[in-house]
Amino acid sequence: MSNYFLKNALVINENQKQYLNILIQDQYISKVVNAEEQIELPENCEVIDLTGKWILPGVIDDQVHFRDPGLTKKANMISESRAAVSGGVTSFMDMPNTIPNVLTQEILEEKYQYASSRSLANYSFYMGVSNDNAEEVLKTDPKTVCGIKIFLGASTGNMLVDKQETLDKLFAEAPTLIAVHCEDEETIQANQNAAIEKYGKDIPINVHPDIRSHEACYKSSSYAVGMAKKHGTRLHVLHLSTTKETELFSNELPLEEKQITAEVCVHHLWFERKDYDEKGTLIKWNPAVKDREDADGLMKALLNGTIDVIATDHAPHQLVEKDNPYLKAPSGAPMVQHSLVAMLEMAKQGKLSVEQVVEKMSHNPAKLYQIEKRGFIREGYFADIAIVDPKQKWQVNKENILYLCGWSPMEGQEFNSKISQTFVSGHLVFDAGKFNESVKGKRLSFDR
Repeated sequence: MSNYFLKNALVINENQKQYLNILIQDQYISKVVNAEEQIELPENCEVIDLTGKWILPGVIDDQVHFRDPGLTKKANMISESRAAVSGGVTSFMDMPNTIPNVLTQEILEEKYQYASSRSLANYSFYMGVSNDNAEEVLKTDPKTVCGIKIFLGASTGNMLVDKQETLDKLFAEAPTLIAVHCEDEETIQANQNAAIEKYGKDIPINVHPDIRSHEACYKSSSYAVGMAKKHGTRLHVLHLSTTKETELFSNELPLEEKQITAEVCVHHLWFERKDYDEKGTLIKWNPAVKDREDADGLMKALLNGTIDVIATDHAPHQLVEKDNPYLKAPSGAPMVQHSLVAMLEMAKQGKLSVEQVVEKMSHNPAKLYQIEKRGFIREGYFADIAIVDPKQKWQVNKENILYLCGWSPMEGQEFNSKISQTFVSGHLVFDAGKFNESVKGKRLSFDR
């Protein structure tokens, strides 16, 4: 087991910036001391001078689609966890719409076993819901599984849940957090039929936010929030995409006391409707990227505590799939390698502070999911650490994209900071472009 002493870095943690030294021993942060304080180092301790660098707690991404098992032409656990750690993401929570769909406890546990020998990052997996597996879902262990995922909009396989009896039972009896994708399918289909009538099969991509409209999102999100209030459910609404939806949530309580919480994804803050002209189907997501006013409203809600966390909804597709007309091009794009640097870029632009980036990407996911001993730079916590060079400019291009699909909606973007090293559970897994794949990430556990 390697020990590390990280010195002379600016540590950004718990709304403070301080020059601190950090001793890592046996997976954990054992000491956090002032830069000038002298401490005795253990034997075989590697000293790393990080002058000019920042230390951040590793990012916890609560919504990814690593496509593994079953869709591994698009991505796999090895490739996407490599991309994740290279971007400072040390823990992820993967969705259940893989093949087979994660609809039984047996399939869920098989996925955990599968990841244990493949993922460089820490991991957790959602239990999936269909119209017919409520009893199986209720067996989910809240201490070892991040949550239960309900698609209130179409998804892969048998995972659109629209049976009211099933929804009532789960919202009333769920043993842990329910995370929901909220888009009203009936509204979407009506909008799409109207678009086909107007344009035929050649629907312009910039009509996507009109098909997957503000109304479709708000109708579904308000339904989910209403159900949660009725049943006292611990509800987390994923990837808000409209300003209007933020009205459904509150910032009156501290996060730890909230029953109903919300997330925004990087792309709904970064892109806007006019970007379809340049990016086309590369930025086709569900829910859709919408208007500038929505991006601004989402940022405002993020900053005032109405929205609690930032995630990616990392969802790779092959470029040949994306290079299709609107009706055939799949929704989703890879983002996990570039999420932290994108948000640091927005901080550089003055849209939020670096401290707020850390809060929304590291601290708050740990609080929201009640993750044990992660998400903070604290003694006794796992050493999940992202080290940032805040002055290293670089441009996203085909040569440095690590996603298996080989492309990014951020291609051509220049960033002013870069992840130089990443520690996962005390192991230096990423160091200046090189990976240590002899160790693997750990299954997340939850203090519930």
